[in-house]
Amino acid sequence: MDLFKAITGKNPAEFEQAAKILVNTPDIELFKKLIKQEEFLFDFVKNNVAKRIKQACNKNNCANLIEFLEFYSPSYDSVITEALFEFGEGKYTPQMLNLLESGNNAQKCYALKYLTLLDKEDIEPNVSLIREYAKSEDEYLSANATEILSMINDKESKEEAIKELNSSDEFEQYNAIKFLVAYGAKDALDQIIQVMKKSSLSENIASEIPYLIDLQTLLEQNSEDAILVLCNIINAIPEIIPPSSVIDYNLLEIFEHLYFDNLTSSSALLLRMAKEKFSEFEENEEYLFDCDKNTKDEIININKFFKGVNVNKLNSLLYDELYEQSDFVFFAVDFVNDIEELETLLDSSNQTLLLKVLTTLKEKNALNSSHKDIALNHITSENIKQIVEVL
Repeated sequence: MDLFKAITGKNPAEFEQAAKILVNTPDIELFKKLIKQEEFLFDFVKNNVAKRIKQACNKNNCANLIEFLEFYSPSYDSVITEALFEFGEGKYTPQMLNLLESGNNAQKCYALKYLTLLDKEDIEPNVSLIREYAKSEDEYLSANATEILSMINDKESKEEAIKELNSSDEFEQYNAIKFLVAYGAKDALDQIIQVMKKSSLSENIASEIPYLIDLQTLLEQNSEDAILVLCNIINAIPEIIPPSSVIDYNLLEIFEHLYFDNLTSSSALLLRMAKEKFSEFEENEEYLFDCDKNTKDEIININKFFKGVNVNKLNSLLYDELYEQSDFVFFAVDFVNDIEELETLLDSSNQTLLLKVLTTLKEKNALNSSHKDIALNHITSENIKQIVEVL
């Protein structure tokens, strides 16, 4: 019997036997194969495997699970640690606390997950160590540590992350944002969005925000901020955010709502961006090669929606965002064809915007020396000057 196919399959007799073999042996190679194949298994399959492992555990074999702790899996960490806690009746707690301090990263991840099952007073002696792990470059170690800090409402780590939002280092800001999102700090949302507006990592930051607040809820609370987040999200697909986000974020429903019920200059710009992005997916199937059928079907439906959208109507609204102070001006420049409208931005004090406008004019074969001269009167950055001079 192929144990991997059995434990991930649909035959109860086979998957029950495979799960018992996994735990009773313990079959380390089968467990390692489950981890290796995680990214290729649907979530419901991994959830089924976790349930089958749980059903195979009892007080007589739960000690075997210790052998799995050297190989971390976010799909099976809860079922393993819960079995150790439940059937071990606390006898594994000292061992797990020791692994928290001296184990490898995989063991530390399991130890952190185990700690979530303990009382707060049993966790607090380890808070300093947990705070340290929350800053780890190991994403699983960081996530599990942050989960505990959020669970015990550790104000010190939260306040430190909020202070780091004011850092001059954009990567430090981004790490702080990832911590605050994992922590569930919804009260920091406004500050996170303000950082996003100024950061060169805006797309990465936008990709974190839906894990803190549902996009539809954000639209109801502050439509302009929500639309800006969505503009960055659209730009981030598929390089930073997977195409499956169209379902996760209910993008089709959001697009329909904005077009029919809330069409403004900013929402028109978002829709214009989205129309172009999803038409690329339709024209280049390689973007969707690894996507499941539900994602592909949803993208087909999004493209059907956009085929019924009045593009001229959208374009007519974009010019209202063509001013320096607009949060959407950088996006708007890409979709404005009127050269005279673009020329109005050459008096901008934003040097990055000036470079964007000049580059756009060049792409439209409309750039001339007077454009560069006007812009150079407002440019002090030597790096940007050098780029402009060779345009």
